[in-house]
Amino acid sequence: MSSHDYRQSLVEHRLSRRDLLRTGTAVGLGAASLALSSCGGGGEEGAPATVAPTGEPPRPTPPPGPYVETATGPVSTSDLGFTLMHEHIFMLSEGVAANFPSVWDEEAKKKEAVEVLRRLKDRGVSTLLDPTVLGSGRNVPLVQQVARESGMQVIVATGLYTYDELPHYFQARSVDHMAELFIQDITEGVQGTSVRAAVLKCATDHAGVTPGVEKVLRAVAKAHRPTGVPITTHTEAKSQQGLAQQDIFESEGVDLSRVIIGHSGDTEDIDYLTKLVERGSYIGMDRFGLDVYLPTDKRVAVVARLCEMGYAERMLLSQDFAVYMDSFTPEVQQALGANWNYFHILDDVLPALRQSGVSEEQIRLMTVENPRRIFENVGSY
Repeated sequence: MSSHDYRQSLVEHRLSRRDLLRTGTAVGLGAASLALSSCGGGGEEGAPATVAPTGEPPRPTPPPGPYVETATGPVSTSDLGFTLMHEHIFMLSEGVAANFPSVWDEEAKKKEAVEVLRRLKDRGVSTLLDPTVLGSGRNVPLVQQVARESGMQVIVATGLYTYDELPHYFQARSVDHMAELFIQDITEGVQGTSVRAAVLKCATDHAGVTPGVEKVLRAVAKAHRPTGVPITTHTEAKSQQGLAQQDIFESEGVDLSRVIIGHSGDTEDIDYLTKLVERGSYIGMDRFGLDVYLPTDKRVAVVARLCEMGYAERMLLSQDFAVYMDSFTPEVQQALGANWNYFHILDDVLPALRQSGVSEEQIRLMTVENPRRIFENVGSY
C-alpha cells in the first residue's frame, strides 16, 4: 500500500466511524478496525511504517500474528510476558500543573519513573498497563519517553475518569461524539502522537451510575464494539458497582468476557466476586498494598479462595500504584499503605499466595496468560 493509499484509508475510516455511530451498527467498520485496531492480529502486517509527528520515530510495522499497541509501538501478544494490568505512571489533577508550573518538575519525575521502571523490568515485569485517561492527567508524550528510556512495554488507555459530573465540553455533546473521540485515540493516535490506545477506561464509585457516569459507560461501550479493544474499569467494590457496570455494558451489546472489573480485590465478598466472573468478566485484584481498603493478608486469602474455586483464569494481579500522584501528599500516600509500590506483588504477594496453596500454574495464569488472552480476544463485532 502506498503512503497516499494509506492516508486515504484513514479518511475512509473516519467516514465509516461517523456512519457507524449514527446508525449504531458495526457494519462497515469491520475492515477498517482490522487494519487499524490497536490489537489487530496482523491487520497492518507488511504495511509501511506510519509517518509519526515531528520528533517522534516512525511507528513500527506490527509483527505477524496477534499484537497489542504500546507506547513504543505494536508488540506481539506472545511477548507481553509478566504483565501488571492496572498501574499508573503519573496521575495529575487536570490543568493544575499547566496553570501553576511550580508544582510539577517534569524532568525530575520522568527521571524517577525511568529508574523505577528499569528496576521493575530487571525484576521480570515486561509490561505495564497504564489506564490513565482524561480526568487523571493523561500525558502520553511523557509516558512514551519513559517507556522508551526504561525499556518497559507500556499499554496506554483512552476514556474518561469521573465519579459523577462530566467536563462541560462533554455535558454539551452526545454520547456518540464522546465515543468517536475514544475511537480516534484507538485508531489514529493519542494527543498528537502515533501511540494508539489499546484499552478503554471508565469509572463508577460511591455515587453510583450518575447521569455523567452512565454517559461515559455507554460511550466506552460504543467505542469498544467497532474497535474490539478491551474495557477496564474503576469500581467501588463495597457497593458492588461492578454489577451495575456489567448491566450497562450488556445493554449496549458488549461481550462481558472483554471487560475487566477493576478494584474487585477491595472486598472479601466472595458471592459478589463470583457473580462478576460467572457473567464472564475478568476481575482486577489490583490494589495490593492499599491497606486502607483491605490489608494484603485478606486480599491474598480472597485470591487463594477463588483459585480453589477454579477462577484463576479470571483474575489479574496489580497494585494501582503510580510513580507520582498529586492527589496525596507524600505523607498521606505512605499512610495509605506502607508496602504500596510497584514491587509489592513480587516481594510479598506471590510468596504469600504460594504459602496459601496457589500453584505456579495459577500464578502464571493471573500474571502472564490472562493478560495475553485479553489482548488476543479482540476485533469488532
